Amino acid sequence: MFLRRPSLRNADLSQLQFKLNLLWGLGITSNDLVKIINCRPRLLSVRINHFFDERLEYFMTLFGSRETLLKAIIRNPSLLTYDFHNRIKPVITLYEGLGISREDLVPLLLSRPTMIPRTSFNDEKMEYIRKSGVSKDSNMFKHVVSIIGVSRSQTICEKAANIEKFGMSNEEVWHLIGRSPYLLTLSVDKVQRNMTFVVGTMKLPANVILEHPFLLYNNLEAVLKPRWLLAGKIEEMGLCPKIKGSLMLRALRMAEQRFLKAFVSCHPDVVAKELMEFYTTAKCVKRLAVSSKKAVFKGFPF
Repeated sequence: MFLRRPSLRNADLSQLQFKLNLLWGLGITSNDLVKIINCRPRLLSVRINHFFDERLEYFMTLFGSRETLLKAIIRNPSLLTYDFHNRIKPVITLYEGLGISREDLVPLLLSRPTMIPRTSFNDEKMEYIRKSGVSKDSNMFKHVVSIIGVSRSQTICEKAANIEKFGMSNEEVWHLIGRSPYLLTLSVDKVQRNMTFVVGTMKLPANVILEHPFLLYNNLEAVLKPRWLLAGKIEEMGLCPKIKGSLMLRALRMAEQRFLKAFVSCHPDVVAKELMEFYTTAKCVKRLAVSSKKAVFKGFPF
């Protein structure tokens, strides 16, 4: 903590105690407080007491209960440091003006902690929302608006174009995003790899994702490829049920245990053991150089 925030070594002890008392006063437990300070030591270097009572009152009204407010603060302690009058209130007002109620805003703020600092809207983003074809009465509207709001226009354009290049029209792509807005959270690389496998290896038409977007969400190495290979193994051994046609799409959507029960455990023990060994081996094949990747986490995971 001192390495990441050296100025804390020279901090005024009375000021530190005052800030800690403010946080304890909110009802934050010692364990959560240690987690917050360890991951966000800057919290003790800023003036969290500025507009503290007004901020607390506003958040209590927004989140509806102290328990939900504490959950939001523990998930994103920077709620106590964002500019209250020039950032927090304008962003909340902006979303409400777009037709998202406070009841819908709360779960969005909890699931997407960077909504407040990253939100921005311009004419281009408003056009994207319109092109999605989602009405304000739809359950998907809040997700479409929030994801587009926190994303850069250039990134949105690149991700939509990445899907479009597989043969879909711009209108089809945006209607797909309207039905499944979390496609905009997938990386260009993931979509390219999944689409290449679906079209090149599985020999399915590219527009199959318009009805089955889960093909883009599924993990290629852990789900799509092993189950496709197992389908070929079952076909090769002349076993039933075969994983073909519409049943293939159903099989790719199944939870792991249900999939194994339907296509592996249903066979005699000797056959089931052989299939399970083949499937396990297929799942263990990793992407080239994936083991050399280094994940470095500092602070909160966002």
